Amino acid sequence: MISPHVRRRRLATELVRLREEHGYSAERLCKETKIAKQKLSRLENARVRPDQDEIMRVLDHFRVDEQRWEEIMTIARESQENGWWEKFRVEMGPRQALYADLEAGAEHIAEYHITLLPGLLQIPAYTEIRAVADRAAYPRRFTVERALEARAARQRVLDRPGGPTYEVIIDELAIRRHAAPPEIVRAQLDHLINVGHEKQKTTIRVLRLTARIAGNAVPRSSYFSYRYPDPSDPVVVAVDTITSDLVLTDPDEVANYASLYERLRSAALSPADSLDFLASVAEELPDYTRR
Repeated sequence: MISPHVRRRRLATELVRLREEHGYSAERLCKETKIAKQKLSRLENARVRPDQDEIMRVLDHFRVDEQRWEEIMTIARESQENGWWEKFRVEMGPRQALYADLEAGAEHIAEYHITLLPGLLQIPAYTEIRAVADRAAYPRRFTVERALEARAARQRVLDRPGGPTYEVIIDELAIRRHAAPPEIVRAQLDHLINVGHEKQKTTIRVLRLTARIAGNAVPRSSYFSYRYPDPSDPVVVAVDTITSDLVLTDPDEVANYASLYERLRSAALSPADSLDFLASVAEELPDYTRR
């Protein structure tokens, strides 16, 4: 599976580059190809699924050579695909659908979490508590049951053949400030520990509150980055905000987040020490499995 969202971003870049190579303004291209200005704008900003006929009209207008023609049309076709998440986008929540899209086909996923424990490693009980707590932020047709199904489907990306390497930095704040009842938090921490020991392609690091970050950098929000096998596809950064997620592909903006991530990574505990820290925190919490 290739991320349709990422392919739309790639297609937008290709269309803008092609137009600029020929010295065309967007207005001129619309006039000569009979494509609506609003439609071209949405295509060049990756806000709409492409119409293959319109893409072909642009390529033919610029007399694109056969190899480039086929490459761009392949990108256009892939950007039209519907992943499993599209059918249940409203019921599972549009934010989770976005992440499912970005995770599809990723080669490497790196995340920093400041308030919640990572979704790709959440146990159902933790996910359910968060879905209920945040219910007001979701569409009316959202259901907790569908959110749980979707989370489980997303998590399978880490186990698929050729699946991505996954590294997550968890801020101590997300561990200490409980986002679920203590006994569920303990079960969640136990799960993180097991995953950290058992899955070779998954790395868990903890950023202590007392950690000294190079340059006195202070992370302001959770964010996640995605790299894909095709080097021509953009590196994507998704920034978590209260109401939505900001998706970035501009190389300079992405580089800023990558630089911050490396600072956080250097300041965090080693994987082994991180798992030991999680175990020590878990020991302080009630174990509902022993009741």
